[in-house]
Amino acid sequence: MTEPSTSGPDTLAAALARHALQLPPDQVESLEKYCRLLWDWNTKLNLTRHTDYEKFVGRDVLDTLQLAAHLRDGEEVLDVGTGGGVPGVVLAIVRPDLKVTLCDSVAKKARAVESMVNDLGLEVPVMPFRAEELLEDTRYDALVIRAVGPLWKLLAAFKPHWHSFRRILVIKGPKWPEEHVEAKRRGLMHNLQIKTAAEYSMPAAEGKSVVLKIWPKGIRER
Repeated sequence: MTEPSTSGPDTLAAALARHALQLPPDQVESLEKYCRLLWDWNTKLNLTRHTDYEKFVGRDVLDTLQLAAHLRDGEEVLDVGTGGGVPGVVLAIVRPDLKVTLCDSVAKKARAVESMVNDLGLEVPVMPFRAEELLEDTRYDALVIRAVGPLWKLLAAFKPHWHSFRRILVIKGPKWPEEHVEAKRRGLMHNLQIKTAAEYSMPAAEGKSVVLKIWPKGIRER
């Protein structure tokens, strides 16, 4: 892969081109604005380590596009522990057909992301609560999760709430089989099915990332 040019300032468009990713101009414009907002907020709060276009595209955009491929038109999606807004904000930009909700139990992070969402003109609710609390009263087609915790902790947290969503889509790194073994050892996979929905290489990373799809046994895959 070509390294970022040192002859001048990098751009989002250039980073997308290096990764052979094509997006409509309006989405590129919104993503660029999101980057500026995120990086400005990052000087006050620890929201992201991806503070240049190369890392943003190579990790955040790439992860989100892999997720997006496994969401149906018009689905209602909850981004669990959104942090600085990835994947939820990016997902709302590249898939405007989706009904995306973001949540983070850290109130100051939720307020920062809510400010960014408002500045971007996105109709995306940002909830300062744990996902488990939202699932007491709200239904979703899918939970999307990245960098929140090990698989067994996620499955333990959501075990009482499967009536509130259809499936989980979680991004994991190359050590995910170890997490899967631990989840099975704890009896958390007994009534669940798991599938590697996508497997892909990450720039400058060893091994591959995956999108795991998890849903209840006896239920048709979506």
